[in-house]
Amino acid sequence: MGWLILLFVLATLVAVGLMSARTDWGGPHVNWLDGWTNLLCRYLHRLNSAAIDLPETGPAIVVANHVSGLDPLLLIAASRRPLRFLIASEEYHRPLLHWIFRFAGCIPVDRKGRPEQALRAARRALEQGEVIALFPHGKIHLDSDPPRPIKGGVVRLAAWTEAQIYPVRIDGVKAQGKILAAPFTPDKVTLLLHPPITVTGIDPKTTLEQITLAIETPSSISLS
Repeated sequence: MGWLILLFVLATLVAVGLMSARTDWGGPHVNWLDGWTNLLCRYLHRLNSAAIDLPETGPAIVVANHVSGLDPLLLIAASRRPLRFLIASEEYHRPLLHWIFRFAGCIPVDRKGRPEQALRAARRALEQGEVIALFPHGKIHLDSDPPRPIKGGVVRLAAWTEAQIYPVRIDGVKAQGKILAAPFTPDKVTLLLHPPITVTGIDPKTTLEQITLAIETPSSISLS
């Protein structure tokens, strides 16, 4: 009887997730997680309904400030296309979560070894028309932290592949600085979506400054 109850609960979770899914990540074995991500962000985090204005096809790069473990889920909920995240290898290999990261197409970054391998993998994904998502500060960075320059890999990827960069500012996360607690802490999150940045013909330093301004300026402050 216990096994039947467990199977019923699992089947219900999958069914509800599939009904709420809005993005095809490659099959129902992972799409149901997209549905639960949408439900979590909509009802527990009261995420505003704005969607990142990604092209229907072709490469694109999504960048955002990084304040908690909730951030990737927020970007997923705001996207109508699958996002291939660049994440630290130690996070990628976390027990129980590794299979989710693998099915979602995450790209592990060996920050202490050969990070260039991740850039090459991301470049191949962009050349195949996929969407890459990353947090260019390289780690959680709060507004109250000392200034931290963003990493230049995002500009290199955009220059190599002519993919536009879509900056997103995340505000309103209550459990800032937390990895596991943030997704389950109720709050009201706002995503400020900026116009895409085209790298072609622009000095890399200027592009980095544009990205920094977009993702580090709170949504309550106008950039105009």
